Amino acid sequence: MADLFDTPPGAPRPASTAPRPLADRLRPRALSEVIGQEKTIGPDGPLGVMLGSGSLSSLIFWGPPGVGKTTIARLLADETDLHFVQISAIFSGVADLKKVFEAARHRRENGQGTLLFVDEIHRFNKAQQDGFLPHMEDGTILLVGATTENPSFELNAALLSRAQVLVLDRLSLADLERLAQRAEAELGRKLPLVAEAREALLEMSDGDGRALLNLIEQVAAWKTEAPLATEQLTQRLQRRAAQYDKSGEAHYNLISALHKSVRGSDPDAALYWLARMLTGGEDPRFLARRITRMAVEDIGLADPQAQRLCLDAWETYERLGSPEGELALAQAVVYLALAPKSNAVYVAYKAAMAASKKTGSEPPPMVIRNAPTKLMKEQGYGAGYAYDHDAEDGFSGQDYFPDGMKRGVYYVPVERGFERDLKKRLDWFVKLRDKRHGG
Repeated sequence: MADLFDTPPGAPRPASTAPRPLADRLRPRALSEVIGQEKTIGPDGPLGVMLGSGSLSSLIFWGPPGVGKTTIARLLADETDLHFVQISAIFSGVADLKKVFEAARHRRENGQGTLLFVDEIHRFNKAQQDGFLPHMEDGTILLVGATTENPSFELNAALLSRAQVLVLDRLSLADLERLAQRAEAELGRKLPLVAEAREALLEMSDGDGRALLNLIEQVAAWKTEAPLATEQLTQRLQRRAAQYDKSGEAHYNLISALHKSVRGSDPDAALYWLARMLTGGEDPRFLARRITRMAVEDIGLADPQAQRLCLDAWETYERLGSPEGELALAQAVVYLALAPKSNAVYVAYKAAMAASKKTGSEPPPMVIRNAPTKLMKEQGYGAGYAYDHDAEDGFSGQDYFPDGMKRGVYYVPVERGFERDLKKRLDWFVKLRDKRHGG
């Protein structure tokens, strides 16, 4: 049982000569000492308001690694005089949960509540998540879950309805600098880095406070005669791998950023997000497919060759592979970003789909039906059809919509790129159709 080795509240902790990591030594002792999450835990933040009113509910902390999820949960237990129990969904099963719930029930009978902190809660399956519900409802536990994944996708609705989701942000460079200064005060000396190298160290941590403190601990142990420059720092330390889950929310966030940068005609931002995805390990074939989709959706007929260029870039990647073929994808991204934009066909297609669902059983008018048999001819199939090539200007102006259906207008080209010419053609056909039908 997880409680057997817990130190009772108020009891003196045994002295230890074992070295403590810097991250542990700098663990905040009060919520006011937590860096970077003021909008959540401050007096006007959702958590601050809960504590101020004395009505703390079950919570889900959603945020990247190293932003204080575990620390805040521990401090909440201290603030509310609840017994703190921590488990990890990676290492705990049904039997472990039963023991935790049973211990919490006994504790409640003796007048003390339990704050159960579940790290990586999204790794529990639906049945395991459902197991928390009765114990949350009867007050046996106050659940605080932590997840790096979007709770909307990873946690079931029943659990989410009983807990409030609080978003914790990755630490900014300013937050990381404050943490670095706190670390220097604890160590009793400045880091042996010039200003540019210090900023590079903060960037290496990628918004992760724990990662920064681990890096600082390494740097502080170096014996150097003079402050190190950025190049010397990067030779000694490896940059932390970027956070990117090819099947998680980051995957969808970054492809959305790439798509919107292209749509917004910003080639520099588009290249940046493309590079972020490639360095994160994204499949270039996925990117090739989505880039081609951008050409169809956002450029369309404003630049008909955009789609062909994307397909050529895709084929080039298939022939060259990585990393050479990725340059073709970059070329396509830049071209799309600078191409004239139109979603007229995309909008027209959706409108036509909506109309087809409303009138999906309406048959084509008899005049444009084929009549391959004698019976069909006798029934009037194709009677009165005007062959456009025999008409004046090669345009008969017939109505091709179902009989009785109001004529739809779906495609409205924009005044950009090649669609400017298409609009002139369309307007000409509209006027000619009106003329043939007597206005």
